[in-house]
Amino acid sequence: METSPLALEPLCCSPILSAPLSDDDAAALAHVLKALADPIRIKLVSIIAAAGEGCACDFPKMLGKSQPTISHHLRQLVDAGILEREQRGKWAWYTVSDERLAEVCSILC
Repeated sequence: METSPLALEPLCCSPILSAPLSDDDAAALAHVLKALADPIRIKLVSIIAAAGEGCACDFPKMLGKSQPTISHHLRQLVDAGILEREQRGKWAWYTVSDERLAEVCSILC
């Protein structure tokens, strides 16, 4: 699976309500939350999570968006570590990084 260097950086460990975040931790968390803060991206994560995986070839029709638009949103989610990408022949397949989402949840809760 392909991930970006940013996606490999762990997020801070303590819940946001229990201690102030450092500048670096706040920036790392903001990067992930920014990637999630878009209706198309949330929908993509939802579709992929519900199915277990998803092919990039299916998303333009499902969401009524162009292939370049979908590719842009998928790239943002991969860069944030929310999705993992695997090339299978001509098409890219995506899965949700349960570990990354669990990190986000543990920080916010």
